[in-house]
Amino acid sequence: MSPAPFGAATLPAGVGRTDPAPLSRADTDDAAIPHTIPLLPGDPTIDRRLKFALANSFTVASLMLGMTAIFLAMHAEVRFAALALLGCVVFDGCDGAVARKLGVASPFGAQMDSLADMCSFGMAAPVVVYAWLHGHAPAALIAVSCGMIAAGAAIRLARFNVSPKDGRYFCGVPTTMTAAVMGISVLIGLNLPGPVAVVSVATLALAMVSGFPYAKLGRVAKLPPWFWIAPAVGFVLDYRVTFAVMVAVYLVSGPLIWLRQRSGHRALPV
Repeated sequence: MSPAPFGAATLPAGVGRTDPAPLSRADTDDAAIPHTIPLLPGDPTIDRRLKFALANSFTVASLMLGMTAIFLAMHAEVRFAALALLGCVVFDGCDGAVARKLGVASPFGAQMDSLADMCSFGMAAPVVVYAWLHGHAPAALIAVSCGMIAAGAAIRLARFNVSPKDGRYFCGVPTTMTAAVMGISVLIGLNLPGPVAVVSVATLALAMVSGFPYAKLGRVAKLPPWFWIAPAVGFVLDYRVTFAVMVAVYLVSGPLIWLRQRSGHRALPV
């Protein structure tokens, strides 16, 4: 018998010692198999699985259209690439609504939506804009502004996943709206000078990661009818300029709402 280490008590065999019970083969197999969370919470019936697949097919369609937009932009088909990008916006707006309508909303769907949004709006959108602006401004400046869109989309999506939701306002301009603005700008042939276009793209990127509150489209649609008279007339006269002005007004509205909220908080009694 080897001597016990210094400071360790020695006991006779069989006294005060209990050997662990040997693990059975079933116990070791269970321990080796990780316990996974089901992708579809609730009863996984065939009907619910089909509904789950249908809801997520919209997300996959958005991702595939994003890849299509990239390929088209690489072959100088910028207008068709912009159409594919707008298709991403449409499918992105459908997947969550369909999942909630069919009762198959899940954490998997939310994560899948974020990954598809990063592909469509964080990668495809800046590639399309780069192809559109190429030759109208220094390539390095275009690349930097488009890179800011990609970084802003990643930050915006990650922050959205971990932040509490506000039913009235967006915290920063959503990636979907940014991509829609850029896609429509390409599609209608918005003729901005090269440097102005580069600054506009960079401004959209900064607006995405800002903490300014931007009204959701539902609140914008509830504005009084007289508010829409000027935009309607403007679209008849020059829809390109009117579109640019409306986008600029929306971007400025965030800081204005933020200032109004701050002034309201300061006016409250201590």
